[in-house]
Amino acid sequence: MHARNYRVPAEQRQIIRILLLPMVYGVISFLSYRFFSDYIYYSFIQAAYESVTLSAFLLLLIQYVAATSPEYSAEAALSKKDKRKMPLFFCFRIRPSKPYFMHAVKWLVLQYAFIKPLISIISIITEAAGVYCEGVWDPHFASSYLEVVDVIAMFGALYGLILFYIITKDILANRNPLSKFLAIKIVIFLGIFQNFVFDLLADHGIIHGSGYWTESNIVHALNAFCTAFEAYIAYMMLKAYPAAEYTDPALGKPGGVGRALLDSINLSDFGREIWASMKWFFNNSKSRREGQASGEMANGGEATFEQAFFPNYALGANPHAYGTRDNTGLLAQEGVAYPMGDRMKKSAHNAPKNGQERP
Repeated sequence: MHARNYRVPAEQRQIIRILLLPMVYGVISFLSYRFFSDYIYYSFIQAAYESVTLSAFLLLLIQYVAATSPEYSAEAALSKKDKRKMPLFFCFRIRPSKPYFMHAVKWLVLQYAFIKPLISIISIITEAAGVYCEGVWDPHFASSYLEVVDVIAMFGALYGLILFYIITKDILANRNPLSKFLAIKIVIFLGIFQNFVFDLLADHGIIHGSGYWTESNIVHALNAFCTAFEAYIAYMMLKAYPAAEYTDPALGKPGGVGRALLDSINLSDFGREIWASMKWFFNNSKSRREGQASGEMANGGEATFEQAFFPNYALGANPHAYGTRDNTGLLAQEGVAYPMGDRMKKSAHNAPKNGQERP
C-alpha cells in the first residue's frame, strides 16, 4: 500500500525498507530448507538487512521530527531542548540543541548499516575458507573477532536510537514511535533469542545429530522454522506503519510502485548521511586545533559557537551552507537535494526551497 500511495518519498522510502524485513525473513526461511547445508550463508544476509532496518528507522524519526518545525528542520525542532544526562553514562551531559548531537546520533546508528554487511561478507568468505567456525571462541577462528565487532557496533546503533527516542519522545507522541520501534525489535530480538536457546540446547546435548543431519543442521533448521512463523509479525508491522495517512490526494500524485521500490533499495542516502557526519566532525576538530595553535580564539581562549561549529564563518562563508537541512529534514550538502513530498511543499509556506541557502 505504501508503494501504491508513494506521495511522501522522504518518509515512505524508509517505511518500505522496514516493511520488507518480514519478506526477507520468509525468503531466508525457504532457502534454508531448500538448501539446508548453506543456511549459515543466508543467515549472514538476513543479519545484514536487519541493520538496514534500524538505520531506516532513525532516518524516519528524523523526518517526523523535522515535520514538527516550521522550517522542516530537525535541528530547529530540537533547538529548545535543554542539556541533560546521557542514558547509562550519567557523568556525561548532552545538548540536543547543539549541531553535534544530530551528527553523533546519525553516526552511531548508520555505522551499523555498513559494518554489519561488511561483517557478513567477511563471515561468508571465512566460512568458505573453513576458518570461521561458528560458535567457537578461539583466537584461531574469525568468528571470535567478528562477533566482538558485531556486538560493539550493534550496541552503538541501539544506543543511538534509544538516545534519540528519549530526546524526541514528546515531539513524536502523535506518531507512536515506541510501537514502531518495538515492531522492529521484537522480530530481531526473537531471532537472536531463539538462536541463543537452540545453541544452548545443543551445547548441553539436548539437541544432537542424526544419521542424515548434523547437530548444526538441526539447530539451523529449527531457527529457520521459527523464522517462518516470525514473518507473520508483518501484520503487526503493517499496523505500526499504516499507509492510510498517505492516501490523501491532497498530498499529490503517487510516484509509482517502481519508483518506490527503487528508492527503497537505493541506500546511497545512508552513505551521504554518514559521510556528512564524519566530514563535519573532521572539520570541527581541525578548526579547533588550528584555532588553539594560532591563539586567535576569543572568550578567554575558548572557541565561540561559530568557531567551533561553523569553521568557514570567519572566511565569509554562510554558516548554514553546510550541515543544514532542507525541507525533508535530512542533510542538504554540496547541492544534493533529497526527494521531498508534496505535503512538505504545501505546508512549508515560508521554508527555504531545495538547493537554496537559508537567509
